[in-house]
Amino acid sequence: MEIPRAIPIVSTLASPFDADATTDSLPPPPPPPAANGGRKPLSLWPGVYNSPVTNALWEARSSIFERLLDPPVDAPPQSQLLSRTPSQSRTAIHYNLSSDYMLREQYRDPWNEVRVGKLLEDLDALAGTISVKHCSDDDSTTRPLLLVTASVDRMQLRKPVSIDIDLKMVGAVIWVGTSSIEIQLEVHQPAEGSDVSDTLALTANFIFVARDYKTGKAAPVNRLAPQTEQERLLFNQAEARNNLRKRKRADPKGFKDGDVGTLKSMLTQGRISCDMPALADRDTILLRDTRLENFLICQPQQRNIHGRIFGGFLMHRAFELAFATAYAFAGIMPCFREVDHVDFLRPVDVGDFLRFKSCVLFTEREDSDSPLINIEVEAHVMRPELRSSEVTNTFNFTFSVRPEAKAMNKFGIRKVVPATEEEARRIMERMEAKASQLEGPVRLDAQPQK
Repeated sequence: MEIPRAIPIVSTLASPFDADATTDSLPPPPPPPAANGGRKPLSLWPGVYNSPVTNALWEARSSIFERLLDPPVDAPPQSQLLSRTPSQSRTAIHYNLSSDYMLREQYRDPWNEVRVGKLLEDLDALAGTISVKHCSDDDSTTRPLLLVTASVDRMQLRKPVSIDIDLKMVGAVIWVGTSSIEIQLEVHQPAEGSDVSDTLALTANFIFVARDYKTGKAAPVNRLAPQTEQERLLFNQAEARNNLRKRKRADPKGFKDGDVGTLKSMLTQGRISCDMPALADRDTILLRDTRLENFLICQPQQRNIHGRIFGGFLMHRAFELAFATAYAFAGIMPCFREVDHVDFLRPVDVGDFLRFKSCVLFTEREDSDSPLINIEVEAHVMRPELRSSEVTNTFNFTFSVRPEAKAMNKFGIRKVVPATEEEARRIMERMEAKASQLEGPVRLDAQPQK
């Protein structure tokens, strides 16, 4: 009996350290590290299994990135803070979607638009690259800082992102505190047949914090010296947002007399739905009945350059669960509007047992043509051996519905009501946080990106 010939399987990824790599999208390979005479394994580079933002890391590669792979922990910390301008950290990525078929297929969603979850990964990776560039001291004898994503302040989608038109992602440091950095990112894509000035598709603001690689304590970062009027305006806006965050942390989460009345009204509606469901308003639904969840084991391919799970991967998974939650709730295709806020409370490690839980917190139905659905997603790391579970991340997303889908839908968006006081307080806290958001940041440039 003739034995069928086995089909060989090879990697579709070209190693950046192979001397014969010819992929046009990658820059020339670096020389092998002198320390051990060999090449760094490909798996140590972040993002290689996720998205082309890895190219930006390779393009921006310098001695600081080599040191991040094998940090000299016993080396002294940076002794003198430098002054950097926003333009020194500015980095851009170009997506040749119109001509690169394979790239289009990586980013295509079922509706022939760009997958937002993939963009979230790219935005976080690019923000990390920018923060490293700003904090580098260009001294190979000092140990580098450990830079981690602390939060996403806000991310707004201004218009759908087409899969067939080239786009550019650009970002820069716009503000620094003692040990924290704010990076503003923008996605630009010209619309077919529109004015060239109408290119801004998405804006996002990431907050990173610096830690000492050896002690894990907060570490000071290089200063920022805005040069132009636009850069100074961005700096002042970011300063105002930072002050608002400090006030929120300082204020206790108490409720005023008017808030207590609102809370009681919410609970009254919820109790009717719980105790007398046949008599409940058909236009309402209990918060607990909107919940979805999923589970996963964190894999080595999802880690970042520091060996922890990549924050962009967590946002991607949270977004896709939030999208499914909005879809199941509305009964028609949801349309992503914004990330209201993301908190990275604790790091997630390779091998962690991760649980994502989502729910519809509240809806905004004032505009019947474009109602808003506010989704909360929590990530929990569960440790069955220790009988423990802790929240590592919270994500808040806002969706609307596609007008073309709504025209065919027979049902309206329902009002969400709480069954418990804890749920009612969560709803009110999120409503208050959303109402207190400052006006969106100005553009990185006075002139539009082309």
